[in-house]
Amino acid sequence: MKWYVLYTKSRCEKAVADKLRLSGIEVYCPLLKRKKYWSDRCKWVEEPLFRSYCFVSLEEKDKDLVFSVPGVVRYVYHCGQPATIREKEMNLLKNWLMEYDHDSIETTNLNVNDQIRIRSGALIDKEAQVLESKGNYALLLLKDLGLQVRVDLRKNVIEKLIAS
Repeated sequence: MKWYVLYTKSRCEKAVADKLRLSGIEVYCPLLKRKKYWSDRCKWVEEPLFRSYCFVSLEEKDKDLVFSVPGVVRYVYHCGQPATIREKEMNLLKNWLMEYDHDSIETTNLNVNDQIRIRSGALIDKEAQVLESKGNYALLLLKDLGLQVRVDLRKNVIEKLIAS
């Protein structure tokens, strides 16, 4: 069995996961516990780590079963095939969410012209401008060194700088 990536309707991730589970399909929707504040109260809520995405584990022949669940839009494709995630990577994600404080986890997208600071590796504490961002890699311009570098975002910690 493979883990496939499902794209869901906006804000339907948890409901889709629950309905898939009730249909007998193994599903994983990574959730973060966050404290939300309102003017009159605060409450712990669970939010999806990846908005509009769920992961399902099933045989290739059973892939169409997910479309009986309201809120499922389509499979995510990579190179013309449904994107798959290795079991090892799914376990890593599950363990990571159990080990770390959810308040310290934040997902951000890099956009062209974003200013960032590199927080690990040989270029630690260098500031850069994002020239291109594709998947796990970003092309950065290090102005003070006059260099363009391609960075693997899985192996480097970066921090998005807030424009002043």
